Amino acid sequence: MFTIEHEFDSTVITLVDEGPAPINEDITINAFEDCVTIEQLDARTDRVQKITLSPGQLRDLTAALNLPEGIYRLREADR
Repeated sequence: MFTIEHEFDSTVITLVDEGPAPINEDITINAFEDCVTIEQLDARTDRVQKITLSPGQLRDLTAALNLPEGIYRLREADR
């Protein structure tokens, strides 16, 4: 399950892990104009861990999800 909310300066997507145990903590994705952040509560430390992706990193991740193993570089025409 997931939710999508539009805030003033970002779009917030929350991914809820449903299914058989073990279930992971929810993941919150904040899409801003200049970056995307991914946050998840670390139950071991009771702290939220955050990863920040640049637009280029997000583009590369999106492409990588649909490619076989290997090394790639997107060309300007691919962007």
